[in-house]
Amino acid sequence: MERDLTIGLIVKPQGIRGEVKVKPYTDGAESFRGLKRVFLDGEERKVLSVRCGADAVYLGLKGVPDRNAAELLRGKELTIPREEAPDPGEGRYYIADLLGCEVYSDGGTLFGVLTDIRHAATDIYTLDMEGKEVLFPAVKGVITDIDLSAKRITVDEKRFREVAVL
Repeated sequence: MERDLTIGLIVKPQGIRGEVKVKPYTDGAESFRGLKRVFLDGEERKVLSVRCGADAVYLGLKGVPDRNAAELLRGKELTIPREEAPDPGEGRYYIADLLGCEVYSDGGTLFGVLTDIRHAATDIYTLDMEGKEVLFPAVKGVITDIDLSAKRITVDEKRFREVAVL
């Protein structure tokens, strides 16, 4: 498992006082409220303030006093140590833990390796099937089991073939 979890992307400065606008990679912006620190390129930054918007989080970070300093952070990803991340809850997983899992049919056939997850109304999983990219939505009935310790995802083959974009 990854030691650090990527939780968001700094998209731009916000205002003139060094605040940054962050696109969250989490289920919701509210999960940022409890953060005391984040890491940028391995460097620790204390979180001074957190504001949540509809689709973004606005952070004030120590060492970022103005818009010019915030501009230098554009495009950087925020990470936190795994031990500081909240438990994702029953039946929920961190994307970093799912990437690299082998995807099998319920009959035991290896389909490929999970390479990407895109956020949409329903998450879209990208599977590498022998060099070919296959997309499928993570809708009810497609994924039947996830075993992180074995790095294995099992899908209902019939349902998978109905919804996958081959």
